[in-house]
Amino acid sequence: MMMKRTVFLLALILSVTVSFAQKGKVSSAQSYKESGKLDKALEAIESTIDPSNDKSEKTLTWPKTWEVRGEIFQALYQTKDANYQKLSDAPLTEALKSYKKALELDEKGRNENSVKIKLTLLISDITDQAVKAFGDDNYDLALQSFKQILEIQDMPLMQDEETEQAVDTVIIFNAGLAAYNAEKYDEAIKYYEKAAEYNYNGARTYELISSSYILQQDTTNALTALQTGFEKYPENSQIMVALINIYLNANKVDEAMKYLELAIEQDPENASFHFARGSLYDKIDDTEKATEAYKKAIEIKEDFADAYYNLGAIYYNLGVKQIEVANSVPTNQPDKYEEEKNKADVEFKKAIEPMEKAAEYAAVGTTDAAKQTELSALETLKTLYYRLKMMDKFDVVNSKLEELKQ
Repeated sequence: MMMKRTVFLLALILSVTVSFAQKGKVSSAQSYKESGKLDKALEAIESTIDPSNDKSEKTLTWPKTWEVRGEIFQALYQTKDANYQKLSDAPLTEALKSYKKALELDEKGRNENSVKIKLTLLISDITDQAVKAFGDDNYDLALQSFKQILEIQDMPLMQDEETEQAVDTVIIFNAGLAAYNAEKYDEAIKYYEKAAEYNYNGARTYELISSSYILQQDTTNALTALQTGFEKYPENSQIMVALINIYLNANKVDEAMKYLELAIEQDPENASFHFARGSLYDKIDDTEKATEAYKKAIEIKEDFADAYYNLGAIYYNLGVKQIEVANSVPTNQPDKYEEEKNKADVEFKKAIEPMEKAAEYAAVGTTDAAKQTELSALETLKTLYYRLKMMDKFDVVNSKLEELKQ
C-alpha cells in the first residue's frame, strides 16, 4: 500500500514539475520579448500552445499564455528589424486573437485589467496600421483594421460609464471609406449609414451612400439616400447637385430643374448652376432660355469654355436647321433660296465668336475633357470658316487640328 502511494505521489510531482516547466516557458518567452529577442520569444510561446506537444496541455488553457503571445505579436508589429518583421504576415490580427483567447479562458476575470490595457495599446497600433494601409492604397487591410478597432471598442471589457454612450464615428466613417475604395459597396453603405445616424460628416455622408448605390447600378436607393440627405441638409449645394445629376441622367428634366432653381436661389453667382440650367433648357429645345443661361454663366465666369461651346453650338444648330429650310425651297425659287440661306449664315456667324472663345479657354485646360472641348470647337470653326469662305482662318485652324492630332 505504501508503495502505491509513493508511485502516485511521484506521478503528481512529475505532473506539477512539467506544468511549472511549461509555464516557465511562457515566462521565458516574455523575457525574450522584453530583451528584444523576438525570434526566440515567438518560438518559445508557440511551443506552449502547440496541441501536438503533450507538455503544452496546461499552458494551452492558461490565460497568461495567450496574453503574453499577444504582447509578442504586438512587438513584432512595432519592431524596426526587417528580419523580425518577416516572422508574421499579420501580427496585429494574431495579437487580437490572442487577447480574445486570454479573456475567454480567464473565467474569473483575474487578468482583465492587464488585458484591457494591452487592448487599448493595440487600438493605437491597429490605427497606425490602418492609416499606413490607406496611404498605400491597401484598402482591404485598412478596412480590416478599422473593423478590428470597432470590435475591440465593442467588447464589454472596454465599456465604462464614459465610453458606454460614446460612439467612435470617425472610425465608423473611415471603415466606410476604406470599404468604398476597396469596392465593397455593401459594407461601405453599412458603415456610412451608421455614421449618418450620428450626423457624422453631414451631407457628405449621404452623397457617399448614394454614390455607393450608383456604383451598384441601384439608382432608386441612390436617389432615396440623397432625398434623405436633402431633408436634413436643405441648404447643401452638393446634395442638390447630386440630385440634379441623377434626374438629368434619368431624363427627368422637371425634377432636375426644381432642384436646380433651389441651388441657384441659394448660390446665384455659381456659374456651374447657370450652365446646368442652360443644358436643361437645351434638352427641351428652349433655345432662348438656354442662350440666356449660358450667357449668364459666362458673365459670372468669363473663361467658361464649355459655356462658350454650348452657346456656339446653339447658333450653329440653328444655322443647320435654317439650311434645311433653304434646301426645302423649290428649285424654281432661287431668290427665296438665297434669302433662307442668308438667314442660316447669320446664325453661323453668331456661332464663330463663342466657338473661338471656347477653343481659346479650353486650350489652357489640362484635363481630357478640356482637350476634347478644344478639339470639338476647332472642328466646328473649321466647318464655319469654310462655309463662310474665311479661308485664312480656315488654314490656321486646319493646321492647329493637325498638330493636336499628331
